[in-house]
Amino acid sequence: MKTLLGSSVKDLEKVALNYGQAAFRGRQIYNWIYNYRNKNKKIDQIDVLPLDFRKKLIEDGFKVSELGLQDKNLASDGTLKLLLSTDCNESIECVGIPTEKRLTACLSSQVGCPMDCKFCATGKEGLKRSLKASEILDQILFIENEMNRKVKNIVFMGMGEPLLNIDELLFSIRSINEDFQISQRKITVSTVAVPKMISKLSEKSFQILGNCQFTLAISLHASNQKIRETIIPSAKNYEIKNIIEDSKQFIRDTGRRVSFEYLMLSGVNDKLEHAKELSTLLKGFQCHVNLIQYNQIDDVAFKRTPLKNLQLFQSILSNNGIAVSLRKSRGLDKNAACGQLRQNARNK
Repeated sequence: MKTLLGSSVKDLEKVALNYGQAAFRGRQIYNWIYNYRNKNKKIDQIDVLPLDFRKKLIEDGFKVSELGLQDKNLASDGTLKLLLSTDCNESIECVGIPTEKRLTACLSSQVGCPMDCKFCATGKEGLKRSLKASEILDQILFIENEMNRKVKNIVFMGMGEPLLNIDELLFSIRSINEDFQISQRKITVSTVAVPKMISKLSEKSFQILGNCQFTLAISLHASNQKIRETIIPSAKNYEIKNIIEDSKQFIRDTGRRVSFEYLMLSGVNDKLEHAKELSTLLKGFQCHVNLIQYNQIDDVAFKRTPLKNLQLFQSILSNNGIAVSLRKSRGLDKNAACGQLRQNARNK
């Protein structure tokens, strides 16, 4: 199968020329694919192309989209979660998060996840495989089509560990930037942190993208190594002090600030002593902390930190000179935590 999604204008012009068509036919395909107002993404529906050209592309195995819509849930706050099926009958999730000014797409980079974070539903079934760049990009098309809005921000915070699919991640970012016309500065790559991969991310970004301007968000979720290992099993292979040093090097290499995600788990990592410990750990370099309310999951013992405690934790960080913000969870009434919609579908 030959997927057109992720192809550049020049790539599609070459496809057209190879079929004896004028180069502008490739530009027509390009404009059709990346215009969110065009709901029909199948080749036989690109009616600006000659019928014979469309038929030949289909006969030769070309497609625009590889994914199919399996299920969707719309929360009362407008958050839309989509369950998409791959051509190998696996399922992935993506989420559209709207505000008045922008639509953010939360994308998956793998089918499942190998990291087995204890607070996350995705890791319960392990890793099936990594996604191709075209499958990552296809999620954007589905969100735009379903919500009838152009996506303006991207976060790789869905299913999977992006740094274990680094080449396809960066190929997709290149297309998001060049084809979907979304600035790198509006893209966030979230990772639980994998040894040696933060430096590889910056190195490969310069090779594939020419620069590195997206935001790196590290899912820290703990103020010390002991707590981190209890909730993130893979942390045993990556000391928290080494994560901080690698983050500092990433900043030196790219000039970009690093964000640290901190999921507040009641009685686990949300005590005042943890806030002080986190302040000491992060003090003195260019970073930002996102405190996150927990989306509770069935069969998982973790509970959400009360808002009052969360705000006190935030004030301690702020008073110690740490840039910090509180990120409220979206779609709570519709099983919006990563992996829940997929898990529910499998249990039916």
